[in-house]
Amino acid sequence: MKLYHAPPSPFSRKVRIAASVLKLGGEIALVPTDTLDPADPIREKNPLGKIPMLETDEGEYIYDSAVIAAWLDERAGGGLIIPRDPKARFRALVLESLADGLTDAAVLTIYETRFREPSERSAKWLSHQGGKIERALAQLEQSPPVLEGTPDIGQIALACALGYLDLRFSGAWRATHPHLVDWLVTFAQRVPAFAITAPA
Repeated sequence: MKLYHAPPSPFSRKVRIAASVLKLGGEIALVPTDTLDPADPIREKNPLGKIPMLETDEGEYIYDSAVIAAWLDERAGGGLIIPRDPKARFRALVLESLADGLTDAAVLTIYETRFREPSERSAKWLSHQGGKIERALAQLEQSPPVLEGTPDIGQIALACALGYLDLRFSGAWRATHPHLVDWLVTFAQRVPAFAITAPA
């Protein structure tokens, strides 16, 4: 299998950690991808030109990170990072959605400042995305997910979201979210792939 990715991408990292937890990492070759390059093959395989994207042994293309993670979970036997019990499953999927939304807001904030000149940036847009990040962190700080046994996809997504805030926002969230800081330390101790997949 091939995973089209970029090391700084939090969604690529999410899939790589999921694959490691599922003991499938050794079956996946990493293909560096530049989504901004019109000549990059990603656009021929995924019309959205987005990463991560998994190319299966059968030549199928699977995207985005949530779908790839679900596919990998099934390949590994099912019910491992996406629980089969309905209550636990939807708890994990809702947490994944919250963490992915937090990450989306952070990525959009970076895009606004990276691709627009200062005079063209929208303060209203940045405030809108910042509000999503702040509310998500506040909710998670009040009740961090419980880490027991194999981490689920929601917990993996959350770790990657916090890692991205460390990477792009100098870890400013840490000063006001001590419970989440402790949670991430515990996650990193339990999941070696978190350190292995950390972007430079």
